[in-house]
Amino acid sequence: AAGIPIVRRANMLAEITRLKYTVCIAGTHGKTTTTSMVAALLDGAGIDPTVINGGIIHAYGSNYKAGESDWMVVESDESDGTFAKLHPTCAIVTNIDPEHMDHYGTMEKLREAFDTFVENLPFYGFAVLCTDHPEVQALAARVTDRRRITYGFNRQADVRAVNLRTDLNGAHYDVALRRPGSAQPRMIAGLTLPMAGEHNVQNSLAAIAVALELGATDDQIRSSLAGFGGVKRRFTPVGEWTPEKGKPPVRIIDDYGHHPVEIAAVLKAARAMQGQEQLIAVCQPHRYTRLRDLFEEFSRCFDQADEVIIAPVYEAGEALIEGITHEALVTSMRRHGHRAANAIGSLEELPAAIRERIQPGGMVVCLGAGDITRYAADLAGKLAAGG
Repeated sequence: AAGIPIVRRANMLAEITRLKYTVCIAGTHGKTTTTSMVAALLDGAGIDPTVINGGIIHAYGSNYKAGESDWMVVESDESDGTFAKLHPTCAIVTNIDPEHMDHYGTMEKLREAFDTFVENLPFYGFAVLCTDHPEVQALAARVTDRRRITYGFNRQADVRAVNLRTDLNGAHYDVALRRPGSAQPRMIAGLTLPMAGEHNVQNSLAAIAVALELGATDDQIRSSLAGFGGVKRRFTPVGEWTPEKGKPPVRIIDDYGHHPVEIAAVLKAARAMQGQEQLIAVCQPHRYTRLRDLFEEFSRCFDQADEVIIAPVYEAGEALIEGITHEALVTSMRRHGHRAANAIGSLEELPAAIRERIQPGGMVVCLGAGDITRYAADLAGKLAAGG
């Protein structure tokens, strides 16, 4: 009655991306972290972009920053297909896995959406594509009339991570840049990323590719990565507890990972940090439909954890699906060979379950997109209080 138009977020975002040169980051996993890394590297190069992200960037204390330059960095959510409405100058695709299939229905429809996302590039734009992922490599082959930059660990990538080693301070590596007409790559040596996991190194390669295109120097890239503050709920330490005086403490990590690919990547990173020390994964599955659609994958993605504790499904407004429960998942995990998978009746039982199992120097990784984050934040205090 007031004549005030109601505009959906995706439509408004599409209009905003017309106003500036825009880096749009899409993919099933890694969007938020990659968006944050691109923003950090452009900030470090003095470009001052506007940033619209899907998670809280620690450096800003927000998911948004209004910049002064003509550049914008936007996380591009593929969950309902609306990312195909955006107008990128640079289109990053991190990976493409079966997700949000309630919207897409088939993998072919999902592929078509990513094709459209890249096809929206203007003739002067460029795509940045992770060819470590087979679906993205196939997408790269379909990009025939736009400039493309590939990245990853594979030897054919234009921007490639080499000499990777990890420790408790994060990842240390060099980057080899393919040069047209030369058999020898140009090297950016001595990079440090204060985050665990090969997947985060991959994400940094996308950011490096964009930063180089926009004129960042090697030293600016090196400095910005070393100072990268991360994103909320991405392998975030939330507490420590010392079960035995004089022994190493137990570290508690909170992570948003809720898809089997994400969970496997997080636990691989945690295992690299822990070595032979104990690693316990605690997972609150998110949505019955996701657990149903990826049940086999969930049954296999926890193998890096010594012990797994599965909490009841976070419904997110969905109705129970018969046979799709956290207990059924535990049964399937055991059938698939996991020796120490157990269910708990509620997350209220978590402190007791951890106290019963934990060893000095162990790590507890809490995984999920629901309210498990609240229990992760409280866990160290409850363990210390004997709860």
